Amino acid sequence: MTKRANNLSIDAKRLWSDLMETARIGGTAKGGIRRLTLGEEDRRVRDWFRAECESLGCSVHVDEVGNMFAIRPGRNNALPPIAMGSHLDTQPTGGKFDGVLGVLAGLECLRTMHAADYETHAPVMLVNWTNEEGSRFAPAMLGSGVHAGVFDRTYADTRKDGDGVSFAEAIEAISYRGEVAIGATPIGAMFELHIEQGPILEAEGDTIGVVTGVQGMRWYDVEITGRESHAGSTPMRLRQDALPAAAALVLAVQAAARACPGAVATVGTIAVHPGSRNVIPGAASLSIDLRHPDSGALERTEKAIEQALAAICAEHGVTGTLTRIWDSPPVPFDPRCIASVRQAAGNLGYRMRDIVSGAGHDAAYIARIAPTAMIFVPCAGGLSHNEAEDASFDDCGAGAQVLLQAVLDYDRRLAEAPQGEAP
Repeated sequence: MTKRANNLSIDAKRLWSDLMETARIGGTAKGGIRRLTLGEEDRRVRDWFRAECESLGCSVHVDEVGNMFAIRPGRNNALPPIAMGSHLDTQPTGGKFDGVLGVLAGLECLRTMHAADYETHAPVMLVNWTNEEGSRFAPAMLGSGVHAGVFDRTYADTRKDGDGVSFAEAIEAISYRGEVAIGATPIGAMFELHIEQGPILEAEGDTIGVVTGVQGMRWYDVEITGRESHAGSTPMRLRQDALPAAAALVLAVQAAARACPGAVATVGTIAVHPGSRNVIPGAASLSIDLRHPDSGALERTEKAIEQALAAICAEHGVTGTLTRIWDSPPVPFDPRCIASVRQAAGNLGYRMRDIVSGAGHDAAYIARIAPTAMIFVPCAGGLSHNEAEDASFDDCGAGAQVLLQAVLDYDRRLAEAPQGEAP
């Protein structure tokens, strides 16, 4: 190798150029990105990603659910690779940085090592996980969940989007069903860079968030069933109106979260049947997103929502069901990986703070099978999942540099550790 690890510097201008170039793939009139999982725009950005990684001498493998693994060899290729990465899919009205920064910063790290002819001890791998957002195929983090053994291929293949198109149909349509078996690509450790998607770092003037874990998340579907009847001829006292019951539940969900410090709860969708101006709604469907860093608090808040639903249904003369469709428990990250992130940020002189992620990330599932940590950088106003999402040139560059140094620090510790021992 021609340079020492602590002398390697990423090219922030090149990273920014990549961010702006890929933002044109699915770019929206408002400056965001619409790049839904396994759509044509996703195919195009995947093709771009593959070509860029292969130009650096990486071998690119694709598994059965479309997860992409670009591997750069090290001195000891018997070791499982140290991974970087995130996702390239977006929300329907997504921004330029959510997920994308983590993949492109990882690509910039590979470019930096390649340009310096720097040889790591272990192989280094860059990953593009499939369907992290969950905006087309629920649940979120599907590709990393399959890799970690949380879901199987059949479960993934049978997910359907709002138009009834299955995951299996969509992945075949863009020719990204790979031949690599699910879970067959080993991971020695995982580092994911991401925008914070919250306001804390910006408000406190910190450049780097050292992410110590991810809070627990649960998703629910609620079905409320009443009785359709004529809006003009049915007295109020004789109605079984599903919509007022749904409205009461929305407020009850908010109250349950406020009663539990640290909890956040969101009713993000609501649909009413039959949806006619002069028909009393006979059914309503809602989604609930509940999050907290503590499993016990999640359980208590879920129970409060269940009890509220039962009381509301009794009051309104309707029936209701609450179905938990996704449960991602709180995830603590690996102390050794966290130490490498802290070491990197400290050596580079960046202001930093420990932080727990409020959003879900692929790293949460990978932490079940490999040592994992995350790095956060600020985003303007804490805004994400929005076309106006923004992060500064300097912060993106800082995050990428910390990512590089954290990976190289972990690799150094791995090389120095006695054979068979963790770094």
